Amino acid sequence: MGLALSAITAISVSGYAVVVREMTALMELRDARVIWLAPAIVLPLVLIRSLTLYWQTLATNRLALGVMRDLQTAMYARLMEADFSRLQGEGAGSLVSRFTNDITTLRESLVRAANNLTRDTLQVIGGVAVMLWLDWVLTLILLGVLPLAGAPVLRLGAIIRKRSLSVMSQMGNVTSFLEETLSGARLIKTFSLENYARDRSRSAFQERFQLLQAMVRDRSKIEPLMEVAGGLALAGIFAVAGWRMASGDSDIGRFLGVITALLIVSPALRALGSLAGAIQEGMGVLERVFALLDEDPRLVETAGAKPLKLKGGAVTFRDVHFAYGPEAPALRGVSLTVPAGKTVALVGPSGSGKTSALNLIARLYDPQSGRVEIDGQDIAGATLASVRGALALVSQDTTLFDDTLEANIGFGSLDADRDAIIAAAKAADAHDFIMGLPGGYAFRAGPRGNQLSGGQRQRIAIARALLKDAPLLLLDEATSALDSQSEERVQAALDRLSAGRTTLVIAHRLFTVRNADWIYVMKDGAVVEEGRHDELVEKGGLYAELCRIQFSDTGQAT
Repeated sequence: MGLALSAITAISVSGYAVVVREMTALMELRDARVIWLAPAIVLPLVLIRSLTLYWQTLATNRLALGVMRDLQTAMYARLMEADFSRLQGEGAGSLVSRFTNDITTLRESLVRAANNLTRDTLQVIGGVAVMLWLDWVLTLILLGVLPLAGAPVLRLGAIIRKRSLSVMSQMGNVTSFLEETLSGARLIKTFSLENYARDRSRSAFQERFQLLQAMVRDRSKIEPLMEVAGGLALAGIFAVAGWRMASGDSDIGRFLGVITALLIVSPALRALGSLAGAIQEGMGVLERVFALLDEDPRLVETAGAKPLKLKGGAVTFRDVHFAYGPEAPALRGVSLTVPAGKTVALVGPSGSGKTSALNLIARLYDPQSGRVEIDGQDIAGATLASVRGALALVSQDTTLFDDTLEANIGFGSLDADRDAIIAAAKAADAHDFIMGLPGGYAFRAGPRGNQLSGGQRQRIAIARALLKDAPLLLLDEATSALDSQSEERVQAALDRLSAGRTTLVIAHRLFTVRNADWIYVMKDGAVVEEGRHDELVEKGGLYAELCRIQFSDTGQAT
């Protein structure tokens, strides 16, 4: 539809030149018909052009917006399929920038291209055709001069495309910076880091200013080049037209017709020159978009992967080695067992590999060597859905979405009814505080659950895990960020959650794991001790030292 409308617009514009030529001929003959014939022809042309411009704008914007929607949907789907390491490797702000700034730039390029490229190209073709019909000699002069600007415009387009990639990448960094500093407002305020944040912002915005200014300089060179070429063409046309009219080979009507067509074609030519820069910007964005869409996840299901056959959810590590990179070994020959229905704790200093072990159980990463098994089955040979469906995670970084509390609990089991959600909330000691909020279960948690306290967020997360009812429970510092009163209530809810389940607990607060069935002590990515609490204290090793430090600080007995 947009192509047809562009063609109509171009034809109506080319018609002006023909009208000028015919009206000039009538005026030369002093024909009175020109008085009514000119308005009768020009006004319908103007009306046709106006209507087609309106409908063309609607059609092309709908096309551009549809492309933008489809690309955003495809990009998000690709990211949801991407490896966890891929999502962790690029900041959230940078990823968000791909959906906002990149796509907005692409939309602007598409709209300009869709509105102008076809219309202006057809307008130039139509105008040149009319000029050839009126006076082919003058037209050939024009066609011989204008290509002189083509090569520089193409070179500038390539430069603009490279510059666009730099601009989009830097904008991702700016978005990450803004997300980081605005979400860290409390730290900035309490540590009086306002000047530091302002200095970083000035540096980031100055870099963006310089990149955009360089792009503007490149863009600004295009129209002057087209203007010079147009001036040379016009000068040549006037010179040759004067000579041909003096020799009787042409007449004033043909000349004015050619000039009218040239005046109509010139803006279209300049627009096409400027459009080349905008299209190159869009091509730069498309490079980033398709680079993302073409990424293949490295962590994939093996051919013939089968669902886990779950019994009790027992977990076994067999000589597992894992590293985030060549210089970052996280686990070194770890072997451990979490028996079905038992509670096992992983303890040790920060950076000892505890969370890395949990990540491997959820198969967010694959080990470089060794095996991770659930109920005796290597999870590398199982379907991802069955592995992740077998476990529930409650961590110190509770994730709640900006949705109702009912929905946030319901994410544990999407087909659960309201009664099951309320039952889970009651078991997690969350029902009473939920009912005390405006709207009860319809209360919105806010972005990242910021409308709730830390303890409330944790109890919602526990309710969600209860609703999932998975045989394997992973607890990653689930109470570390809570005050004593909140911790007591959350710990009681966790005890109810872990009852009868295979539970793997990571904890720095060792009094929370004293009753664990077995404890593995980790240091520098390896298991250095294992046993029950009392046995490990008697050994006098690392665990005993950690207990001595913590319990002496709290005044509790080991």
